[in-house]
Amino acid sequence: MTRKRPEPMQVVKQRRDAALNALVHGVPYIRFLGIEFDRRGDELTAVLNYSEDLIGNPFLPAIHGGVTAAFLEVTAIITLAWTNLFPLIESGEIDAEEMAEGKLPRLPRTIDFTVDYLRSGLPRDAYARARVSRSGRRYASVHVEAWQDHHAKHFAQATGHFLMPPPIVSNGD
Repeated sequence: MTRKRPEPMQVVKQRRDAALNALVHGVPYIRFLGIEFDRRGDELTAVLNYSEDLIGNPFLPAIHGGVTAAFLEVTAIITLAWTNLFPLIESGEIDAEEMAEGKLPRLPRTIDFTVDYLRSGLPRDAYARARVSRSGRRYASVHVEAWQDHHAKHFAQATGHFLMPPPIVSNGD
């Protein structure tokens, strides 16, 4: 009995990136805000690309609080979804090409989300990372931190609780 030959790493990376891009770009609001995700291994970093449209107070200037909250919530949801979908993408149960064509899995739904504004968001790119504290079949808890110039100097952080979508059932193909 011969074992199946492993895929080249470049093919695996392309499949992971295609699935993540489909997941992110499948949500119009994420595209509207200009949020992108940088994947390094299994870690995601969200990037809120600066735009004049994101400024809420032109006198400071500072990023609008609603934009900051949305950025943190999107980071939490995409990270949570990615964490749960990653094994299914790796095993081939979820096809990245089908995701790119619009057949997206359901995303977690927000139960509650609490934002702590620690300082004004400056008129420049912002970054965020989420950490899944608990993830069960029905419920998940996530903590998110956002920074701009120095990772240790957060300008906002948040904690959210999410209702998990039903598990994806393989169609037996």
